[in-house]
Amino acid sequence: MQRLVGTHSALIAGEIGRRSARDLGHSGLAQRSGFRTPEELVRVTTGSTAREAFSAVRVGTLALDSAAEAPTQPWLTSVSAALIAGALSPAAAEAIRSGLGAPTANVSTADLARAADTLCREATTLDADRLFRRARELRDELDEAGIADREAARREQRTLRFTRLPEGFAHLSWRLDPESAAVVGDLYDRATSPRRGGPRFVGGESGALAESILTDERTTEQLASDTFVELLRHGADANPARLLGSGAPVVRIVATRTAVDSRVGHGFIDGHPDPVSIETVERLACSGATQTVTVDATGQPLDVGREQRLFSRRQRDALALRDGGCRWPGCDRPPSWSEAQHTKHWARDHGPTNLDNGVLLCRHHHLLLHNNHWDIERGGGEERSDTVVDGLADGNGESNGFGSGSGSGNGSGNEFWLIPPPDIDPEQQRRAMPSKSPLVRELRRERALKRESGPPG
Repeated sequence: MQRLVGTHSALIAGEIGRRSARDLGHSGLAQRSGFRTPEELVRVTTGSTAREAFSAVRVGTLALDSAAEAPTQPWLTSVSAALIAGALSPAAAEAIRSGLGAPTANVSTADLARAADTLCREATTLDADRLFRRARELRDELDEAGIADREAARREQRTLRFTRLPEGFAHLSWRLDPESAAVVGDLYDRATSPRRGGPRFVGGESGALAESILTDERTTEQLASDTFVELLRHGADANPARLLGSGAPVVRIVATRTAVDSRVGHGFIDGHPDPVSIETVERLACSGATQTVTVDATGQPLDVGREQRLFSRRQRDALALRDGGCRWPGCDRPPSWSEAQHTKHWARDHGPTNLDNGVLLCRHHHLLLHNNHWDIERGGGEERSDTVVDGLADGNGESNGFGSGSGSGNGSGNEFWLIPPPDIDPEQQRRAMPSKSPLVRELRRERALKRESGPPG
């Protein structure tokens, strides 16, 4: 019902837009009613925000356009039909439209129409934000050549504005491209992660630092502000050839071996869903150390063993590469906010501390798993085979220590399943825990392409 109400509102907004077309000038509906644009008319009349009004007019115009004899956006016909039928909300329709973009020399109208059909089917299980990200994934798969252009466009939009306020304060507004955000985000996480649900199971110097951050009397925002001021203060006095000297932030960029060796394809900055060009992968690899991690065809790194209870930093790096963050269904917490959980418990099940038996969970879901007696099972995947991927620009020159060789051959792949307790689900139906890693998605895509092309002649 909510989707239908939203659709009717958007259709009315679209009709207002049609009757207020620019070529009608002052005789258009909006200007005759005393408003400069149809969006302003909708905003004032409905009491909505400018963004909501703009979206309503745009989505409504899309729906009306599809009913025209010669629609201007024919690749979105299925989106318009699903919107009018109430199967798609206006927000979801707008997410698909903006996520897919328009046809180019590299992407045909037919390609986008098929992608739109796929998104309409998937929209039943995705909210508008995730639907937009999924639309961007499909566009990137269709438009490999456009990845570098989109990457450059985001970089061109970076800005830093410093404004002095009349009451004596100052305001800093910083818009970061993904690569810059990875640098700043690493520093921000170092300063505040324990306050925001970061890992608890740390010891030694890391444990002492985490404890000092937790017990600091400053707010999290004050702590972050003071940290960056000190970084800038020390950086200004550092060797001018190296802004911050040692301990520089880590930027991880990952790519499959196929992409690196062939120099065709793309990679990903760890923690950011949009791909980067293979040129960026090579540039960051030149500026930092390269580490090779051997995994199976599903992205599962090789085992380490049961020598210690706590997962090491190197193991956590591999889990971050494989899982892409907390694997609890619907959770978007990144790897830096996650903890390594034994699927077979260390004490209860005598589970080993290896990567087959590890999965990343954010602190909230880690506690929920233990306190509410959920379980995790691994299995149900495809037969394992040797696949090599690169984790690039680690910045410390260390190997992950996983060696090379074949997988265990148990056929369990990279699939994990969440088992609810009986009081939540008496039948304890398994729930999929999909990887959030773009690397795993790329491996699947490469395998699918190989299957489609068949064996060489």
